[in-house]
Parts: sequence; C-alpha cells; structure tokens
Amino acid sequence: MTPLSILDLSVVTTGTKPAAALRNSIDLAKHADKLGYARYWLAEHHSLSSVASPAPDIMIGQIAAVTSQIRVGSGGVMLPNHAPLVIAERFKMLEALFPGRIDLGLGRAPGTDQATAHALRRRLDVREGDDFLERLQELTLWETREFPPGHPYNNVVAMPDDAPLPPIFLLGSSDYSSELAAQVGMGFAFAHHFASYDAIAALTGYRRAFQPSRWRRAPHAILAVAAVVAETDAEAERQASSMDLNRLLRSRGQYLPLPSIEEALAYPYSERDRALIARDREKLFVGSAATVMAALQPMIEASHADEVMVITATFDHEARKRSYSLLAEAFGLGNRAAA
Repeated sequence: MTPLSILDLSVVTTGTKPAAALRNSIDLAKHADKLGYARYWLAEHHSLSSVASPAPDIMIGQIAAVTSQIRVGSGGVMLPNHAPLVIAERFKMLEALFPGRIDLGLGRAPGTDQATAHALRRRLDVREGDDFLERLQELTLWETREFPPGHPYNNVVAMPDDAPLPPIFLLGSSDYSSELAAQVGMGFAFAHHFASYDAIAALTGYRRAFQPSRWRRAPHAILAVAAVVAETDAEAERQASSMDLNRLLRSRGQYLPLPSIEEALAYPYSERDRALIARDREKLFVGSAATVMAALQPMIEASHADEVMVITATFDHEARKRSYSLLAEAFGLGNRAAA
C-alpha cells in the first residue's frame, strides 16, 4: 500500500483556542507516530484566526522531540517570507538534532494577505514580482557552497555546518512547482485539497520530466488531500459539516475558526451556498474508510503518487484522531508495523 502522511494546520475551532490547537497538534503527532504514519508536516500561515501556527520550524522541533519514528517537516515554509540563510540555519539545526527525520517543504505563496506579507518582509530586500526561484537557488547555495568567486557570502557559513539540509520538497497547486521540482530534481507535493489544477496532470508531469540531482536520485510525488473518515458514511458527513461551512465562509473572505457541528447544521444555507459546498466536495473525501478508499484509490493509481498526505479538520479533536486511525487501518499501516 501507499505510504500515508499527515498535513496539519493546527486548526483553531470556535471551542478550541490557538494555544490548545498547538497542543492538539503535538498530541495528534504522537498518535500518528504510534499508528505508523510516514510524515507529519506543519503549515505556515499568518494573521489567520483559523490557523494557530505561523512558525512550522518551532513546531517541528517540539513534535520531533516527543516522537520516535515519524518524519517531521514543513508543509511548508513560505520561502518569500524568509531570508534563505535563516531557513538553511534553522533546518540544518533541526537535522542536527533529529538526524534523518526532518523534511523541508517549500511554498511560493506568502500564506497570508498582502498587508501581513508586507509586515513580514518590510526589512528584507523586497523585489518586484516573483523571486521564488532566486531564493531557492540561494538556499541551495548555502548547502553546496558554490557562490561565485569573490561573492561576499563565501565568508558566511550556515551553522551547524556538519549537518546537511534535510530533503527538499517543493509544494504546489499548479504545474509551475511540479515542472520546477522536476527540473531541479527535488521532491514534489501537490495540494489537491485547494487546487484548481488537475492533480493527475501535475504529478504525472513531474514524474515524466524528473531530472536526477544531488538532492534526489529518483522522483518522489506526494498527493495531499482533505478527508474526513468515521465509522459510517452518515457520521463522516456529520463531522464534515464543520469543514463545509468553514470552506463556504472562506470563499467569502471570512477566515474564521472552524465551527461546531451544531453551528454548521443550524446555518441558514441558501441554494447557492449548497451548490458551492457541493462543488467544494470535489476536493474533500468524506465517508467510512471503505467509501473514502473507493474514491481515493483511483486517483492514487492514476497519478502514480508515491505517498498520500491527508489533512483532516474536525471540530472534535478525538474525532480527528479517530479519522486518522481508520485511515491508517485502511492503508494497512498496522500490518506494515507488525511485519
């Protein structure tokens, strides 16, 4: 079976404050480690009342310290928000502390609105347009030490210098990052849960165009999806109602904490609202484990994904843990651990 991983946004709910959401992430990671999940990635978002964690590198250290097997990484660090040297230092440090268990996922978007993005970067060298490729090149140069002769950075060392950068994955929701990841020979994770671009085209295109590099000898494609799993289809639908309303409100620019099931069921939906929710359900897998696997497996096979990464947001933390437990059983994680 395909390896299974988790993407976590440390979701804030109307009943869970941000500090509690961060502690829930640590609890969920320990649960995933016992279940046999391959990776646990943390996202970077800023100034959003629905997401508690703006600093995945801090959460990575906390989670790696209380787990033993699972890889822990960023899904991702938003490269435009940070000086490449800072990212190199922090992730080399994490790799030194937890060797062989850290991943560095990189995104192109700011993970926030324009005003917050400006506040994050106002003391950096702000460039017009998209400078992601330039920043990516500089980040890799801190590892290869191949700055041109006479370059001032030749006298700067990213410490700790005896720890390598962790494996790098480029994150994307279009063909841009898939093509770039293939060209530079890095891993690639596709965000099906909010993408308008076709996941199968992105992942197969990446694999077809992949060029081996010092970063990775063979392609590694991750399919990231949103899912809510419960013992029955009816209970999964009930749990997913919170995500349905949350996504509807986000489409209106309202990035609010995840509502309760009761709030979601009592909401006065219009016919247009219900149509939008039905459309968004194309990016959300809901049901029993058997129902979700029946819908998800064809996409895994068609995209030739090497790994599936799942984001689950439910109002109740125990329901989220149960969803991941049921998925782990469906993917045969317990069988692999026993073997």
